[in-house]
Parts: sequence; C-alpha cells; structure tokens
Amino acid sequence: MWCAPLARWGRRTDPPGPAPIIGAVNDVDLQERPSPRRALPALLGYAGVRALGLLALALWSAAAGKSPHTLLTARWDSLWYTRVAGQGYGWSVTLPDGSVHSNLAFFPLLPWLERLGAAIGPLSYADAGLVVSWLASLAAAWGIFAVGDHLYGRRAGICLAVLWGALPVGIVASMAYSEALFTALAAWGLYAVVRRHWVVAGLLASLAGLTRPIGAAVVAAVWVAAALWIVREHRAPWRLVLGVLLAPVGAAAYVLWVGHRTGGGLFGYLDVQGQWGNGFDGGAAFARFVADKFTSPLGALAGIGLIVGVALVIWLYVAGVRQRQPVPLLVYTGIVVVLALCAAGYFGSKPRLLLPAFPLLLPIAVALARWRFSRSAWLLGVLASASAVYGAFWLNGSGPP
Repeated sequence: MWCAPLARWGRRTDPPGPAPIIGAVNDVDLQERPSPRRALPALLGYAGVRALGLLALALWSAAAGKSPHTLLTARWDSLWYTRVAGQGYGWSVTLPDGSVHSNLAFFPLLPWLERLGAAIGPLSYADAGLVVSWLASLAAAWGIFAVGDHLYGRRAGICLAVLWGALPVGIVASMAYSEALFTALAAWGLYAVVRRHWVVAGLLASLAGLTRPIGAAVVAAVWVAAALWIVREHRAPWRLVLGVLLAPVGAAAYVLWVGHRTGGGLFGYLDVQGQWGNGFDGGAAFARFVADKFTSPLGALAGIGLIVGVALVIWLYVAGVRQRQPVPLLVYTGIVVVLALCAAGYFGSKPRLLLPAFPLLLPIAVALARWRFSRSAWLLGVLASASAVYGAFWLNGSGPP
C-alpha cells in the first residue's frame, strides 16, 4: 500500500549487488549522507502504516469500551518503565511463590528520557514515554531505510522500512516500550558500522546497551566489523580503537552497577533476571512450550503455527547469508534471534523480542523492490491491514495470543 507508490520517487533500477563484507569502499560513497529528503518516502510510508495501526486500535478499543491511550501507555512493561522514571530503582513485587520481580531488570535509557520529557514539558512520565517511542520509531524507520538503501538501493530501503512497520507486532513501536528506541539506536549503529564511522558506531552501541540487554548484539557487530577491518587493512586507526572501547560501556556500566547494588557482583543482573524466570537455556523451555501445545487439536494448530514461525525466521536468516549481507549485520541478527528463541521466560513476548531483527526482512525487501508497483502495493497493503487488526486485537486482549 505504501512502499510501491512512494518508491516512484526513487530510481526505477534494480537494486545493486551486495555490499562488501563491512561496507562501502570507494571515496565517493564515503561522502554520502542519509538525507531526510531521500528517506522521506520511507518515512511517509512507515508513518502511514503506524497511523493505520493506531486507527484500528482506536476503533477496536471504542467498541470494547477501553481507552487506547491507556493501552499504549499503561500496559505491561510500560508500567515498569514509568515507575523507574518516577520512583527510581529499588521497587519490586514479591510473588506468592517467593520470587521477586525487581525493576532493576529494566535498563535505564528510556526511563531517563521519560523523566527528561516530563521535566521540560507538561507531560506525565507515561506520555513522555509515548512521545519518545513515537519519535524513536520514526528514527528507527529512517535508520532501517538508510541500511537498506546503502546496501541494495533506495527502493529496497523504502520497502524495508515499510515492511518493518507492517510486522504483526509492529504496534509495539507505538507503545511506551523500549523496542522502538533500541531499534533506532541499533539501526543507526549498524549503518555507522557498514560506513566505518567507528566512533559514532561505538557511541550508538553504548546507548543501545543502556536500553535493552540485547544491546550486546550491537556491541558484537562493532567488534566483528573492527576485527575484519584490522585483518584486511593491517592497521587500527585511533577512531576504530575508540569505537571498540566505547561500544560496551553502556551495558557494562549498568550491569556492574546492578551487581554492586544487589551484592551479586558480576552476576547480579543475571540473578535479577533469574527471579523473573528469564535465562538462557538453549531453547529447551521454548521447545517444551511448543510440545505442550500438541495435547489438544486446537493447541496442535497453535503448535504448528509456532514451528512454522520459527522455521520462517531461520529461513530468512539463511536467505540473508546467501544474499551476502555484511558480516556485522549477520552477527547482529543472529544474536538477536538466538537470544529471543533460546531464552526462557514469557514465551508470548518472543515475537516482540524479534522486532529489532530488521535485517531478516532484507531478502523480502529486495524482492519487493524488483516487483511492479501494483504487486508490491497490494502485498504491503494486506500486510499493513493485517498488522493493524492484530495489534488492536492483541492490546485489547489479556496478552499476546
């Protein structure tokens, strides 16, 4: 619906071949900048998809007698973030089984921004978080476009940004959650990596590490890209070294602070996550969760759907490898996918945890960029509509179905 007509603003040429293993190598390309004007079709397309999702949510919520504003700002994790913003760290809930859910599990960048937004304007912490998320989602769409445009051409970049907005759980980018903020930092961090802007990449990786635990994936992308560069060029410029050193600072600082506060040392944060039932078990708990679905006919359909979904994610990753995506992107995506699928925890959140893995969509985006406008418009329209309906159904329910 959005990608193809807007892509008329771009060149009607096939996307270029794959980029080098790290990024651009010619001097002319290194002078390019991701201009807002070039990204405008992608931003308009993405904004249209998100607006459709919000419209569907408003209509569904009105029929259900619920407030869409409350669903976007005071549901699930958004409540924990606003409590951190308003009360600081140290708040926790003790469950009947004796486990403690502490707000130390939530990384601080979004609450900091919520507090800043409330301090400089008339917004509540929740509304400030919503504004941050909406602005960050546009920044994420721009960064995702920039990566796709740099690697495979403008039309592929437009399709990539719109596809990301039309994911089934795309409504999360419109909530007071940290996914949009993290994806924005990750996308621009990866763009800086493939463009060899080492200091910027390190700074963005550090900020991503202050946003979500999966910030380690951006750090790994920076380190792998730097290692490949050193091996290839037999030198390590000071900007590269500085970027490598900056990348883990954010995540390391918060994890060490939590360890000091809890008395758990280096493993203090893991202890906090363990209390929430989160931890890496190689996917054993998720496999049991899927297997348990096959105890009834209806559950079997859900189990088959889960297996198909996981297979699709794996297939898209393999397609990215065959597409010869830059190694740092493959490293980033691989870590996001592995941690999402192979960690214990609330299994209904796994689709949401995969939201930052936007490079998985690159093979589809490149294929769509080669289609006729009418064909890609029809497909993206269907995906955007389905995403809007699913998001409204999800937020008006008791949790992820």
